[in-house]
Amino acid sequence: MNGTGSPAAGWRGPLLLGVRHHGPGSARAVRAALDAARPAAVLIEGPPEGDALLPLAADPGMRPPVALLAHAADDPGRAAFWPLAAFSPEWVAIRWAQEQEVPVPVRFIDLPAAHTLAAQTDTDTDPDAAESVRPDPLAVLAGTAGYDDPERWWEDVVEHRGAVREDPLAAFEALGEAMGALREAYGDGGHARDLVREAYMRQRMRAARREFGDAYAVVCGAWHVPALRAKTTAAADKALLTGLPKVKVETTWVPWTHRRLARAGGYGAGITSPGWYAHLFAARDRPVERWLTKVAGLLREEDRQVSPAHVIEAVRLAGTLAAVRGRPVAGLTETLEAVRAVMCDGSDIPLALVEDRLVVGDVLGEVPDGAPVVPLQRDLTRQQRSLRLKAEAQERELELDLRKDTDAAKSLLLHRLRLLGIDWGTPAASRGSTGTFRETWRLRWEPELSVRVAEAGIWGTTVVAAATAKAEADAAGAAELGEVTALAERCLLAGLSEALPAVLRALADRAALDTDVARLAKALPALARSLRYGDVRGTDASALGTVAGGLAERICVALPPACAAGLDGDAAAELRGHVDGVHGAIGLLEAGGLRERWAAVLRALAGRDTVPGVIRGRAARLLLDDGQLPAQETARLMGLALSPAASPADAAGWIDGFAGGGGTLLVHDERLLGLIDAWLAGVPEQAFTDVLPLLRRTFGAYEAGVKRSLGELVRRGPSAKPAPSQAPEGFALTLDPTRADAVLPVLRLLLPAP
Repeated sequence: MNGTGSPAAGWRGPLLLGVRHHGPGSARAVRAALDAARPAAVLIEGPPEGDALLPLAADPGMRPPVALLAHAADDPGRAAFWPLAAFSPEWVAIRWAQEQEVPVPVRFIDLPAAHTLAAQTDTDTDPDAAESVRPDPLAVLAGTAGYDDPERWWEDVVEHRGAVREDPLAAFEALGEAMGALREAYGDGGHARDLVREAYMRQRMRAARREFGDAYAVVCGAWHVPALRAKTTAAADKALLTGLPKVKVETTWVPWTHRRLARAGGYGAGITSPGWYAHLFAARDRPVERWLTKVAGLLREEDRQVSPAHVIEAVRLAGTLAAVRGRPVAGLTETLEAVRAVMCDGSDIPLALVEDRLVVGDVLGEVPDGAPVVPLQRDLTRQQRSLRLKAEAQERELELDLRKDTDAAKSLLLHRLRLLGIDWGTPAASRGSTGTFRETWRLRWEPELSVRVAEAGIWGTTVVAAATAKAEADAAGAAELGEVTALAERCLLAGLSEALPAVLRALADRAALDTDVARLAKALPALARSLRYGDVRGTDASALGTVAGGLAERICVALPPACAAGLDGDAAAELRGHVDGVHGAIGLLEAGGLRERWAAVLRALAGRDTVPGVIRGRAARLLLDDGQLPAQETARLMGLALSPAASPADAAGWIDGFAGGGGTLLVHDERLLGLIDAWLAGVPEQAFTDVLPLLRRTFGAYEAGVKRSLGELVRRGPSAKPAPSQAPEGFALTLDPTRADAVLPVLRLLLPAP
């Protein structure tokens, strides 16, 4: 800076305040410097397109952390964020200017986002990402001072300074001189983009000088201070800025999170402990004591026994560690070590919770309703409020009962957003119920979802209209039948009845032209699920049922020849999975005679020698489970498959297909188990080595109790088998109708009639 007089003697500018982004110590120092200098204007590192949005920072509805979002008007996915927390020096400078009795003009002076986004060649949305690979100035300064940890050095010299010194500008002078030495050694750090940005900043400073003289302050990253102080000509700066690419941009404020401020969250100019820094900024006295009290409260919420005595002892230990290490005040390292030793009994598990919830944190900012947004975002906000579905940074589970109108509306909204690529919620396995009227979602709002909403705005002004248009476009552009069937299922889940006709036309067209039985078989389960969910949600899916029935008929015709076409092991295993999927799907369809037709197909597969063993075995098992294959016929098929004439590999495949997925059948039918045991004992040694991996995969997937029971049965041997007149242990010879009928009232409650 040009002026060196103390505040008492009067200040002359321009005042260059080099800061660390998101540094609470820098933020306090900036406020003290501005209070002392009282500049006529404040210039801040940031895109000038955000100037029109700065008045919103004073709105009571604005609560940091927030971010200035800029995106290309014709390509919202091309975006960049400039995050600001309550402890960011830039935010403190903005609020200082707005809080004065006569508000002080405040402006952004960094390179316009129009140029930044035009030069962006990848999907990176962090304007400072490239800077993350330059030599770390803090690391260099820390190493010079004898520190091996730059974070610890910064805490000691800045964050733990306590009250600002008598001269609030002295720290900025010292930091500016240090950065000047670094710039002399490293130049631009290998990033020519910095030279362009700094040229534009100097141009804006010249404009401010013409308007305010030298009575203005600049708040920017300390790395840029030497370049802004350097004497350069306007012509030289103009030459650097000539010919830069440019795009039309739109800007707004969006909520941000502490987690996204952390380096671990991907923000290049971030910090490792935003929650800790927010605490240091808010707690003006006794920060360690207040912090450890917060930690104790969190651990108590998790049912850990933490008393006030633990807090007192942890404070003492943290202070002792700081004194031993020569630190002025206990920092984050000392407090965490004290927490581990005193409150966590040396365990890293509860300490990880403290680091996640307090050191980083899930604080989500808020922006006022007056912030400019695309119409789609406005409609989404309206629905969030009407459904009381608040966007939160911390992940949470949401249980929905689709029989309730409000829960059904929430489900529709979340499914529509997923179809638009806005993954605010992701489906999860329901706890306690597998019925179609229950859904479980995991919700977490990430700041990047604001970009996804802006991108989806090209499809419509409301969520339902945008999802409908997107579904129709996806159906028209789908390359495979499976894509269209999955889309039909998603449309039914999202209640997009207006999109279904276009999706069904595309489905019928591709199903008629597709001759690959594997693709047909892969598509059918999604259609069956769609019909099932359509019934639950009251959606008319009769046209979908017609398509599904026709698809199933074609599979019944094409599957047997496809299975006998000389398949290798991998192809046979894949087709076996499709057989399972088709079997489950046909069980959900109500087309007349279809189940009988499918049973005939399975019988043909089970008895045809040219079909691979894994498929023959699976067909036999499915028929047996459905009561379509008598036990004696099952034993006959198994005997043929495991006869000495069959190759060991094919026989092992038959066992994998028949017994894979569960061994309870073998526990209760010792005749089948005896056939497998006898075959296995007769496999030649060399062939046994070849089939062992497949057998281990089959039997290794069984539950521990099943494997234990099978082992006991094999150990007892065939002589211990029950006589034909005896039932297996725990079972009767015949069904008891009275006991079976007793479960009917419960089944009626669980499975109400449609």
